[in-house]
Amino acid sequence: MVAATGHADTSVGQGELIKAVDRALTTHGRALLTGPAGAGKTEVVRAVTAAAEAREETVLRLAPEAADQWIPEASAAALLASVPAAALERLSGPQRTAIALLRREADAPGAGRDHVALRLAVVEVLRTLAARRPLLLVIDNAQWLDAESTGLLRFALRLTPPRVRVLVAECVQGGTPVGEPLCGPGTPAIRVPPLGADEVAELLSRRGLPARLAGRIHQASGGNPRLALALGHSLAESRDGSAHHADTLPVCGQAREVARRLLAEAPAQARRTLLLAALAARPTTALLRRAGRPDAEAELAVAERAALIRVAEDGTVEFTAGALPTALAADAGWPERSAAHAALASAVDDPVQAVRHRALAVDTPDQWLAAEITEAAAACRRRGQRALAAELGLLAADRTPSWLAGEELARLVGAAEDAGWAGRADLARRATRAVLARDASRADRVRARLAVIDAAGQALGALDETFACATDDAAGDPSLMAAVRLRVAWKNNLSDGDPVRSRDAAAEAGALAALGGDQVAEAMALTVRARMGRILGDPDAEEILAEALALPAPEVPLGMRHAPQYLAVRHALFDDRISDARRQLMELLPAVQRTGSSEDVFEVLRSLTEAELRGGRCAAASAHARRALELTIEAGLSPGPAWYVASTAEAMGGSFARAAGYARRGIQASREEHDQVFLTRNLHALGLVELATGEAAKAVATLNRVAELEAAQQVVDPSILRWHGELAEALVAADAPAEAAELIDCVRTVALSLGRTGVVAALDRARGLCLSARGDADEAVRLLEDTAARFAGLGLPLERGRTLLALARVERRRRRRAPARAALTAAAEVFERAGATPWTELAREPAPAEGSRTEAAASLTEAETRLALLVSQGASNQEAAAKLFLSVKTVEARLTRIYQKLDVRSRAQLATALRAH
Repeated sequence: MVAATGHADTSVGQGELIKAVDRALTTHGRALLTGPAGAGKTEVVRAVTAAAEAREETVLRLAPEAADQWIPEASAAALLASVPAAALERLSGPQRTAIALLRREADAPGAGRDHVALRLAVVEVLRTLAARRPLLLVIDNAQWLDAESTGLLRFALRLTPPRVRVLVAECVQGGTPVGEPLCGPGTPAIRVPPLGADEVAELLSRRGLPARLAGRIHQASGGNPRLALALGHSLAESRDGSAHHADTLPVCGQAREVARRLLAEAPAQARRTLLLAALAARPTTALLRRAGRPDAEAELAVAERAALIRVAEDGTVEFTAGALPTALAADAGWPERSAAHAALASAVDDPVQAVRHRALAVDTPDQWLAAEITEAAAACRRRGQRALAAELGLLAADRTPSWLAGEELARLVGAAEDAGWAGRADLARRATRAVLARDASRADRVRARLAVIDAAGQALGALDETFACATDDAAGDPSLMAAVRLRVAWKNNLSDGDPVRSRDAAAEAGALAALGGDQVAEAMALTVRARMGRILGDPDAEEILAEALALPAPEVPLGMRHAPQYLAVRHALFDDRISDARRQLMELLPAVQRTGSSEDVFEVLRSLTEAELRGGRCAAASAHARRALELTIEAGLSPGPAWYVASTAEAMGGSFARAAGYARRGIQASREEHDQVFLTRNLHALGLVELATGEAAKAVATLNRVAELEAAQQVVDPSILRWHGELAEALVAADAPAEAAELIDCVRTVALSLGRTGVVAALDRARGLCLSARGDADEAVRLLEDTAARFAGLGLPLERGRTLLALARVERRRRRRAPARAALTAAAEVFERAGATPWTELAREPAPAEGSRTEAAASLTEAETRLALLVSQGASNQEAAAKLFLSVKTVEARLTRIYQKLDVRSRAQLATALRAH
């Protein structure tokens, strides 16, 4: 039991919560903090306590433990033990005697004690402490107060003066709450909410755990910080830090203990009903009643009050944390699980699920049951439920008698391929290990190993041994070797960032496929060659893609995302044929949803997000991005691409702050998975936000990193990732127009030679800002007006709006207020129609006030404005140089220009001019 105060760093995502507690204490003098075990209540209490101590308030902190609730007056004794001796000197004799008796460890509980004197003593102690300075009484883990101490404190707190503030934190789930009786009716109750996925990622990052697992851990923990950390540690330890994003999260060790503590809040009867819900694929109250729980609604209501589940209006039951059903099933004995599966087998209305439960209710081989399970797996395959098909395939193999070794092996290979299709790396590895442990043919070994590669998503960099073994097994078979070399080509691009090696491996795969008569693999290989050719600026790329499209359409063994039809859509996006791309994607979406490939569905959603954004439909883009992120978490896909998609949608139609957060998560996840492609894209997304929010120096650094990565990846075509214009704009804003002009000229030549009109327009927007910075405002205005018209003709409204913003800045700098206002108004209308919320806010920023110095302040460049603000706030030339990454001489020269523009002679006059602006 703890009765002393301590300091700890504020937990992730609790800043606003701490402010809410402070407001309640200030306004009401009392605050009640509630939430499930592990929600972070103690961290909030520590932060509030530390703030009170910093204000030199007296703090008494009481934190009973579970065992203390059975010891009468244990908490009262601990509280009084923490009181300074000086505060006890003014007590009357009977009161001191009562406290002395309470403190005696050898004294029998309650024997010969004056309880009235003891209560009055506590009142007097609190009054004495509060008389000197404000007093904060903090009771953490209030649910473990013993009954006698609860009554004593309730009596004392009724008689304390207003200078005594009280914060009570308790875990109210299944027991009787004590917080409100202690603090009195009307006490503000503040519930600690679960962490969001972003906050879980930050929590893991602070503890050195892989952020790429944040989505899965958020789902498994339900946002409970203690459970999230326990799961993260368990996963890192179980895989020696190399856990895959699609692995089943191990609910063991500390994680299992945390889950058990949460589940213990539900009574035994409710936990029996919860076990049935945990074992069912789609639990509902009706299903649980049919499975032998007639009081399911009442028992689930108890569990819902304990924050273990949510019951929807239609009766669907959902656990608040994915680890809870896993822990329930693991803790149940085999007889209990077997009986539960048998009950569910009779209660479910889906034949596939009935077979699954019947198979799980027994643990002995059965030829006919194995055949039924195999047929159920085939039905799942037809439905597009590939992950369930993989699970059933493994179950069928397990139930196959040993004398049917050939059937068992076929089922294992099929399960591996289904798992690869579904992106379930854990199931693919499990099935492949079983295949390799048997007398499998070389073809079966290759198929199983390829499934592991297919399930890995973006994380191909850690599979060198798998590639080597697959290559060895495939030797001598052109079709098998073609499949292996095709995947090598994907890895060369994705993980190694080497499109030349990727193109060469694809050419080899195509030749082998043609030799083996595999036209599907041949089309896939041509697709890779066309994709790499586009990256490398090869003018023959379109002809190679046309050749791939002329071959029979792939039936999906490798997925639509690798098919020529999908690459044709990507090329339409690169070529600014947005309407064509959107129409084709809408046709592809239902097709890929039927296949059951989560990665294919994600890819189509990613491209739809891009098409809708570029077409000026931000709301639709945000909806696609949300679905892509949800799918990534549900299916356990690599998170880097999903964070990128979310960042781009937020940057245009949501919030710059959220966009930056998503991009940073994507950068970290991509680095962890050695994904060079989406590392570059996430950096570009972050650089765009930094540019839009005026952080030019940061934008230059971030986008220069993009330039370095693309140079290392030998990217030639500037239409694939359009960072060049943004970097040029950032360089102009950072007062480096010469460097910007050099970049523009270099990229413009390539873009013109390849016919990339949209890229040329973006470069011309940057060139207009460059001309303005060099003093050629008239030419800048002409160019920007022409560029805005070109973007309108290309059907790219957001790019047109950004160009109008640039035009307004140029007009403002040359003090032409009416044209500047007209450009801003036009930009705001464009952004508002598109639903581009953050850009609408930029376009509606108030125009500068009237006055000569105010007008002159508006003419400052962005780099000059940043320096002027720093200096006016008291920064020395040396400090400003350090913050802006400039030399002191550059700062001095720039300040001279600022003084001349504003007609000021001192820093005080500079500050006045800026305040007026």
